[in-house]
Amino acid sequence: MRMRLKKHLDERIADCSTILLAREGDEFYKLSESEKQQFMQQLHTVFDGERSKLPLTLEIGCGKGVWAIQSARLHPDINYIGVEKLSNVIVVACENAQELNLPNLKFLNVRAENLGYYLPPHSVDTIALNFSCPFPKKTYANRRLTSRNFLSLYKRLLKEEGVICQKTDDLNFFEWSVESLKENGYEVYNVCYDLPADACGNIVTEYEAKFRSIGKPIYSLNAKVKK
Repeated sequence: MRMRLKKHLDERIADCSTILLAREGDEFYKLSESEKQQFMQQLHTVFDGERSKLPLTLEIGCGKGVWAIQSARLHPDINYIGVEKLSNVIVVACENAQELNLPNLKFLNVRAENLGYYLPPHSVDTIALNFSCPFPKKTYANRRLTSRNFLSLYKRLLKEEGVICQKTDDLNFFEWSVESLKENGYEVYNVCYDLPADACGNIVTEYEAKFRSIGKPIYSLNAKVKK
């Protein structure tokens, strides 16, 4: 079912300009490569002053921003950027975050495959993949955020010791992700097939709370590029 657009969406998005770094529209695909590269130059110093030297966590598929907002509140010494392609969804995240006036949280309303145009190479310390769409049909496997093309992109974005953190409720997707990561030059560790809700550092997202309430186990892993 197609999501109904929120009322006054464009105006609401415009009101979030201080926290929303970029909104990607159809016009993006009409730009030349050199024009697309300009986005990276504009966003090279997203966080001001000394804050620009802090570690950066990128959450891809941030939805309404529950995880990103809670993380930013708990860890003021870490910068966060939430990425979400749906304007109808990210507007809620932006509005909620803007009310809290968090200096260490920004958002990108862009498609994940285009992140290389928005963020400098080797600028990200952690990539969080929280309950990404598993795209269960084999014909859609290349859309999974742990597929080869995305893992290649992450290698360009992550710093030398950068880490991917994945959580999902889908066992098939999880096991597929483990193999995909290994096949594409990543070391997989901290593999867990039933993550406790109160595990150290765990922040329960809206999807996670829903799945836990019906007794579904949560699967998690960490991965980093092999040296």
